Amino acid sequence: MNTILDNDTFTLRVYPDKKIVHHQIHKFVYGQAFQEVLTKGAELFEKHRCTKWLSDDRGNSALRQEDLQWGQTVWEPRVMKAGWKHWALVLPEKVVGQMNMKKLVERYSQLGLNVKAFSDPDQAMTWLEQQ
Repeated sequence: MNTILDNDTFTLRVYPDKKIVHHQIHKFVYGQAFQEVLTKGAELFEKHRCTKWLSDDRGNSALRQEDLQWGQTVWEPRVMKAGWKHWALVLPEKVVGQMNMKKLVERYSQLGLNVKAFSDPDQAMTWLEQQ
């Protein structure tokens, strides 16, 4: 495991041997900071030929519309093209954030991704490692 970014807003790690990119959001993030962590994650995803992503979003809330749109038009095509197959998502603690992320789970499932939502990050990692 290599920790790439670690600050009060988020942590970004890559597990090259497991082909996993893992982000953890510590507090509500949006705009440039949100895009920064996902862009850096996409770079790692491509560099290490990853197929799995672990999103630990317990500290986040609902995504802003602009961030959702950026994610779907810029980030999503990039990681899908790079070979994204499996997504473990640790849901936000706030209910409004959970509702928002459950819509994304449905969207990515319909796109053919193997997606599962969790409340515990250790369970999410265990599941992802088995994929």
